[in-house]
Amino acid sequence: MATQGRRMRFVYGYLAWLLGIVLTLVVLDSLSYELFGILSLVGLLIVTELTVPTSVSPTWCRRLRWLAVLGIVGYAAFVSRKLVGLLPPEVLPW
Repeated sequence: MATQGRRMRFVYGYLAWLLGIVLTLVVLDSLSYELFGILSLVGLLIVTELTVPTSVSPTWCRRLRWLAVLGIVGYAAFVSRKLVGLLPPEVLPW
């Protein structure tokens, strides 16, 4: 399959994933930025893995890797912030 076709398959798959997330969270009355961000990162990783060609590495795939790395770093910052908020004040050195 041509690279252009895979790229469009990625775009359509990721948009479908995001729409599914929004609809599911609205139906469950759980729509929040945190859940949407985490689930969209999971969707990015899944759809990327399913649509990226294995034999060649086009430019758009390398850009997706950087986007995934930034998402994982942001997720780690979010989790660490929540974890620090759960700790009692006497545990923190500052």
